[in-house]
Amino acid sequence: MKFKYISRILCLTFITIFFNSCDENDYEFGDIVAPSAIEIIAEVVGQDATNPNGDGSGTVHFTASASNALSFKFVYNGSETVKPNGQITYNFSELGVNTYTVTVIAVGAGGVSSSKTIQVDVLAVYSAPDDLKTLLYGFDPANPDATTSKTWRIKSEVAGHFGLGPVGGTVFGEWFQVGANEKDGVGMYDDRLTFHSNGTFEHVTNGDVFGRVNLIDQLGGSGGTVDGADVLNYSYGDYSENWTLTAPGGIETLSITGTGFIGYYIGNHSYEIFDRSNPNEMALRITDGNSEFDWWFLLTSEDQAPPAQQYVYNNLVWEDDFNTDGTPDPAKWTYDIGTGTNGWGNNEVQYYTDRSDNAVVSNGNLIITAKKEDFSGSGYTSARLKTQGLYNFTNGRVEVRAKLPGDAGTWPAIWMLGSNFPTVGWPQCGEIDIMEQTGADKNTVLATCHWFDTTNSIKADFGQTTSITNATSEFHVYTMEWTDQSITVYLDDVKYYELSNSSSLPFNDNFFLILNVAMGGTLGGSIDAGFNESTMEVDYVRVYQ
Repeated sequence: MKFKYISRILCLTFITIFFNSCDENDYEFGDIVAPSAIEIIAEVVGQDATNPNGDGSGTVHFTASASNALSFKFVYNGSETVKPNGQITYNFSELGVNTYTVTVIAVGAGGVSSSKTIQVDVLAVYSAPDDLKTLLYGFDPANPDATTSKTWRIKSEVAGHFGLGPVGGTVFGEWFQVGANEKDGVGMYDDRLTFHSNGTFEHVTNGDVFGRVNLIDQLGGSGGTVDGADVLNYSYGDYSENWTLTAPGGIETLSITGTGFIGYYIGNHSYEIFDRSNPNEMALRITDGNSEFDWWFLLTSEDQAPPAQQYVYNNLVWEDDFNTDGTPDPAKWTYDIGTGTNGWGNNEVQYYTDRSDNAVVSNGNLIITAKKEDFSGSGYTSARLKTQGLYNFTNGRVEVRAKLPGDAGTWPAIWMLGSNFPTVGWPQCGEIDIMEQTGADKNTVLATCHWFDTTNSIKADFGQTTSITNATSEFHVYTMEWTDQSITVYLDDVKYYELSNSSSLPFNDNFFLILNVAMGGTLGGSIDAGFNESTMEVDYVRVYQ
């Protein structure tokens, strides 16, 4: 996705500030003292010597301070927003010069409060383009006065619909992206967001919402389950606010008044429109109140997608979310070391190590790195992690969220071997390849099962492929469900592989998990002459039974 910058001719903003204060005397109730000496600073965006009244975007940053204040509330246009740090930004969008009134309520101990009002004269000249208005609320250029509206939802059925990244990042969810339907049941997917042509915004919550823990103090709902920094299924009813479209700094921005929000409450209410190239989608980016992260959302105005794939196994019994930086958890993972016999049986050329150079947990991901380097007689190193001897199981659903290496010659794999491999050998032990990708085709992934056909005394295989986009730049979810009846493989919850299981096959006993990146060999093929290093990043591995 790329930023969509809309160039606009911005006029100067004339801003005059008048102060009205009330209730500024201290009232003592025992040790309780009402806040006093309220100060409000209004910072006009783009203000400099050439543009003393700002850049004309209508954006104003307000900062409030007061003695004996514990928190602040900002009141504008009938909407009240709690801002404990005393900072808020309003995007004024009504065309022409208009006077806006903002009241700051300083709240002290025991709930005692004082207030001060600031009036701001702002000239706003930005007018949203017709195609943006059509996208947002169904505007009809042929009938511009018609009453229209459009309803949106989080596009939960695709991977990467909700993510996290650095402030100002240009990659959707650079640090973290959820899988398809991963946040089902937390209070986000059943929200419906309607934008009306008259500037009103309706949020149908269906009874509960999802967000950061600050929503407990700021929304005034009840209940919910605190999960780290999140609150799940917080009881909160439907509500209405207002919306505006502005373009501060040339970036199209959708702002919602009061405590209005989209998808996941963070306490900020202005969403940059990162991408709107699809007529039924919007990718939004918003910075949290402490300017630590950017949160990302993918919205769709299309009807609700069919329910997520209903799996047989849904009880989480084993997982590694890779949330502790450093060496992979030794209670869950061990390693294959060396070159193997004849390149691990596939003419591969890497040397597998247990070094942090080749396998490390960092920023919530397991990172397996294949490198070009001379090491113990091999020109390449990599890592192969496995649960052999630590976790073995029969039947279940394996789900792995991963981003694959992109260089020619790399052969990433997420797979399983029968636990009796050391005694019966391969292919008698059986092999289940949940995901493999060749070194030459990074737009396809493979699922394959290998076993020994005892009737004909030969190795047997059954494999199928499916197309994939952005496998090397975005995370996807690779899922395998294994029962005594079948082995089924999915890409982002879409089934593309199924093998009938039976008592004659080796897929009825314990298997263990393997993650690796090979170099060259039968599927890796020719290695790019300019290859230096490439990684497979794994967000999580989960087993359900």
